[in-house]
Amino acid sequence: MTSLPHLPGSPDLPDPLDDPTASAAPVPDLSGTLDEALERLHAFGPERLGWLSNHAPMAVEALVRGGQATGVHRWLDRYRHKLEDMPDRHARVTVDNWHTALGDPRRIADWTDHFVRETAERPWRDVLSEWWPRLLPGIAGGATHPVIRVGHAVRSLLEEESAQDGASRSGPRVAELAHGLGYWAARHQSLPPLGTLPGARTAAAVLDAVPAIDVQEGGIQERLGRLTAVPGWPAAATNDPDTARAALTQLVTAAVHRYAAHGHGQPVMLVHAATAPNAVLRALPALPRDLWPPSLAAAWAASAAVTAAYTAPTPAAYPSAGGATPQEMFERAAAHGDDHTIKFTDTALDVGDPQALAAARRAIDLNEPIF
Repeated sequence: MTSLPHLPGSPDLPDPLDDPTASAAPVPDLSGTLDEALERLHAFGPERLGWLSNHAPMAVEALVRGGQATGVHRWLDRYRHKLEDMPDRHARVTVDNWHTALGDPRRIADWTDHFVRETAERPWRDVLSEWWPRLLPGIAGGATHPVIRVGHAVRSLLEEESAQDGASRSGPRVAELAHGLGYWAARHQSLPPLGTLPGARTAAAVLDAVPAIDVQEGGIQERLGRLTAVPGWPAAATNDPDTARAALTQLVTAAVHRYAAHGHGQPVMLVHAATAPNAVLRALPALPRDLWPPSLAAAWAASAAVTAAYTAPTPAAYPSAGGATPQEMFERAAAHGDDHTIKFTDTALDVGDPQALAAARRAIDLNEPIF
């Protein structure tokens, strides 16, 4: 199965690349709130306690896009105690030494400075296209948070360009991309070499075929280190960009749907099985088409790895969305306040069907609220 424009048994869905602003009916940010929030956040580093990710830049982008701009600064005030200063700088990252700095978390500030310089000197799309294939093999680094942060940044830039006839004038949004890329470079970490198990013909079936790791204990790095093999993805071998894009869309849909019945396995960590591949999908419109097939392969590896590391042994019954509209469901997530819940609901709205909304409700029910 090397050329599948549509995976059998998968739903026909709107293509977010045809109109990257259409899937979740975003509310244009005319207030400048997102830029203000990002400027507040760029004084801080991407982590706290040495390894926990700063989710605020991703959450505020989702909140503003979802029509909740008026609550963003209140949300940031509540999140403030989780923010730490940017780590100390060590040495400048250059075109000659970046290989040795890749994957060194001590160099977070150095990498951020590097991408701030790069995006100041060149169009942000050029910087992203150059570094995407270098960073993609390390998609699992930072528990996939760096690529998710990049996906949110790219979406905000694309939507700004769409609103401004192709021009991107927001310094904070370009700076946010630089911060995301810097975090990814510093936390770059490859998955262990994995064998290939028999796959399946639909996105949902191939996720169901992912075997859980034998010992589901410890942090994500310990768990990922126990991975040995994942099922083959139906379209992973294709060199056709459009097939890869369609398969990636269906992977995001399947991962969102699966959370409804399996999210109780680990309600926080399992959201990344959906939000990580969706971050890749959001970046595709800004990337050369020849990078779409390897992007699918990396996104599948990340989603499968998280699924294997945290999946529940048996599915559970879950309630429907109860007739809530997508906007009402996002309002619930915003009122709930948990950063992972906000980001997962944002991804569920990109899918937008009743099961996706039920999965969003499941995340709201399972995760601890902060408000």
